[in-house]
Amino acid sequence: MSARLRLGPMLRHVSDTTATVWVETGAPGRVEVIAGEQTAWSDTFTVHGHHYALCDVTGLAPGSAVAYEVRLDGEVVWPEPSSPYPPSLLCTVDHEAPARIVFGSCHTPTDHSPSAVLHYGVDMLRAFALRLVDDRRSPGSRAAGDDGAGVQRTGGDLGGGEPDLLLMVGDQVYADELQPAMRAFVQARREEAGDGDAGPPPDEVVFYDEYAELYRQAWSDPDIRWLMSTVPTLMIFDDHDIRDDWNTSGAWQRMMAERPWWGPRVTSGLGAYWVYQHLGNLSPAARAADPVLAEIRAHGGDAAELVDAFAWRTHTRPASYRWNYRYDIGRNRIVVMDTRCSRDVADDSMRSILGGDGYAWLDEQLTGDVDHLVIASTLPFLMPMGVHYMEAWNEAVCAGAWGRLARRPAERLRQRIDLEHWPAFQRSFKAVGDSVLSVASGERGAAPATILFLGGDVHFSYLTRALPVDSEVRRLAARTRIVQLVCSPTCNWMQPTLRRLMWVSVRSVTGLVFRLIARSAGVRPPALRWAVDDGPWYDNALATVTLDGRDAEVQWEHSPIMKRTLEELGPGQAVRPKIRRLTKFRLTG
Repeated sequence: MSARLRLGPMLRHVSDTTATVWVETGAPGRVEVIAGEQTAWSDTFTVHGHHYALCDVTGLAPGSAVAYEVRLDGEVVWPEPSSPYPPSLLCTVDHEAPARIVFGSCHTPTDHSPSAVLHYGVDMLRAFALRLVDDRRSPGSRAAGDDGAGVQRTGGDLGGGEPDLLLMVGDQVYADELQPAMRAFVQARREEAGDGDAGPPPDEVVFYDEYAELYRQAWSDPDIRWLMSTVPTLMIFDDHDIRDDWNTSGAWQRMMAERPWWGPRVTSGLGAYWVYQHLGNLSPAARAADPVLAEIRAHGGDAAELVDAFAWRTHTRPASYRWNYRYDIGRNRIVVMDTRCSRDVADDSMRSILGGDGYAWLDEQLTGDVDHLVIASTLPFLMPMGVHYMEAWNEAVCAGAWGRLARRPAERLRQRIDLEHWPAFQRSFKAVGDSVLSVASGERGAAPATILFLGGDVHFSYLTRALPVDSEVRRLAARTRIVQLVCSPTCNWMQPTLRRLMWVSVRSVTGLVFRLIARSAGVRPPALRWAVDDGPWYDNALATVTLDGRDAEVQWEHSPIMKRTLEELGPGQAVRPKIRRLTKFRLTG
């Protein structure tokens, strides 16, 4: 086979009648996606010698699942010859059916060997893929016939149980925590290119070619690759997609700016994110209106300089580009927020986690007249109360609440133990909280049944419900459940010391102690009150939110494996994980 895919295909944005397929190819060419009677094509565009295409298949039936193939210059490159997997399907939205949203964050690629599972745990994306393979092979559950004719997913062939969306909320790749294969690639590439003399860290990616390989290794696992070819997937970055603690504070930004390799690093990271993750988040209409993509298409040839200039511009002028996006499914609205690139942290007394333009955009999306309002942020909005007040206290001290001499040690503490979540941006926290309460109170249209915050990042999962502190607001918002759902990681681990600290942080007495300490720094109590209702859980997990009319529920799933089972495996063997329910929680009623 002369033509080949380097990565993909990935099923990205879907609507009731359209589906976008993203690919990276080994050479320039024309990419075609053929699904039943529908065909879409696109010529590749090139960035730093890598070739990409996005094909928008239109004219699909709502709620359908249609087998598809990918051709490059007329040659079939997907499905691969003798593929052991069921056909990849283009799965469209049925706005009248229940919506199932699977989400999680923090994924480290591994080889699934016993040693890797002992260290990182079971890769939940792989486990989820294997279960979906089994489901599609079950008698009567096949979603498309051999002739590729589409059928309704909601009418019995799949039993209505497949996910409508896989939402990956941060740390899809770890640019600063490399696996052995990636470290070997970086070393070999820099020796060949002579980049090692510039002083970039040997255990982190810096250049675009390295980011391209990082994504390839992260998404080339056969099971995960098949999963992403057949389940609509949306994404948003967190810090490790660029670098740990990205934009924590003004002091952090100034420290990084002094490192000669930081400019190439953030340029490559944001450019690669735009290509590998962000473009697929957009609807065909939004992508057609993207000025960067339009410039690349008009340019022809290798668009490396255009993408680099765009990426550097978004780094130095975050308001110049919007990474946020909105996705509607039925009468449910999903709002996905950038809480990293758009931060304004130059002045410790005027910090914003969204930036001024980011908050204005978000506030426009926070309205009623929907059944469920889902706000996805890589960072949990409602942290355990002890952590909330610790981070709020630290922000105040860094801004001078305890005097000038306390600011520097407070900044060191902020960076050392990652005190940079929503509570460390009290102005932003209050603004979003006030907007949410106005929605729940019916001031912006009919109040939704739930307002759900989805988050990740913290390497443990939990659920917490919130209530307004003010009794009158609580009466007006009584019909809306405000809930924080956190699912993290999908494949990673937490250091034992941090796990013990997290255990302490969820205790009621910890919240009380840090509330008193924060009050001494001038921190005001929030307009919401909450406590961790369920969790924390430290296993790798995926969570599924099901929205059915005005009803909603969530369940977390994991894949526990005994150490003895791993020790009994022979050389080269990998365990085939089974998924079990961790917990299930009804969010309404």
